[in-house]
Formats: sequence, C-alpha cells, structure tokens
Amino acid sequence: MTLDQRALRDRLVLRQATPGDDDAIGALTDAAFVAVGEESVERRLLRELAADGDLVPELTVVAEVDAELVGHVACSWGTLGEQRAIGLGPISVRPDLQRRGIGGTLMSAVVATADQRGDAVVVLLGDPAYYGYFGFVPASTLGITSPGPWRDAYFQAKPLRAWRPEMAGAFRYAPAFERIEG
Repeated sequence: MTLDQRALRDRLVLRQATPGDDDAIGALTDAAFVAVGEESVERRLLRELAADGDLVPELTVVAEVDAELVGHVACSWGTLGEQRAIGLGPISVRPDLQRRGIGGTLMSAVVATADQRGDAVVVLLGDPAYYGYFGFVPASTLGITSPGPWRDAYFQAKPLRAWRPEMAGAFRYAPAFERIEG
C-alpha cells in the first residue's frame, strides 16, 4: 500500500502507546532497524526501558493509518545533573512509509507535549541535518555533556521554555541504555 503524502497526513492518527501495542511496536522497530527475522538492539532497549518503568507515557507515542501502527517514538527518563530530563529515541517508521512526514509528525508532537508539560530539555543521539529542523542543537552548546563517545554534532538537545542555563551538566540516559550497549 502506498499513500501520497496528503492522503497519509489526512489519515494519520497519533496516540499514546499502550502495553497492547508492544508486539506491533517491536515488529515495527525491527523492520526499521534490521533485516527481516532479526531482533534489533532498539527493540531490546524498548523492552528494557518498559520493564524498568523508564518510558515517559505521555511522550511515548504511536502513529496509525487506518488503525495500523506505522510509526513510534519513545521517550525515557534520564538525568541532567541531579534533575530528571527526557531522552528521545528510538523513533521508527515503517520502511515503505519513510520520508513521508510520519517521523516529523511524531517529533513535533513529542517536542510540543514535552514543552507543555514543563520539561526543560529533550536530548537525543542522531543526524544533525534531520533533527536540526526541529530545533535540536549540539548539546555541548547548552553546556550539556554527553554520556558517550559520540561526535559533538550527533549528541543533541532541544531547549524548551522551562530551560535555564544553570540546568546544564552531565546527561545520563536511563540505565537500560548502558545495559544494552554494554
């Protein structure tokens, strides 16, 4: 099934993910990240984040077209210094529907909701050319230090209205990230 972008946008529904979505989210995540028949690191990460209770429900969202799950974004609790902060990722879109605005719609929804909730910042690891469109900048420019050895341009942050420069510090993802990477 291929949909033009306008028809897709008109039929796209976003909603908070529920535990009943887990199998569909897992399959979607695998399809977006690995070859058929393999389990992705991202799927294992989502399972661990859920088991630990570190997913932020209001910021873990699915996209559906005609009641079929076609996109997903997860946000989890991390820390920035001693404060809670939001880590975004993974984000997945069904491969045949990528580059049609689903990921962008999910990103915009999560950023707007985080801002409305009063969260100060959202951090992620990803392509600066893509995420820059949503206002993400190298986290280091905000005084946020990376928890990993990634190139500066790829560890990014989006300051929200509640952001204050004195909030800067070392960021850590939820413990599941360390377990999965380790």
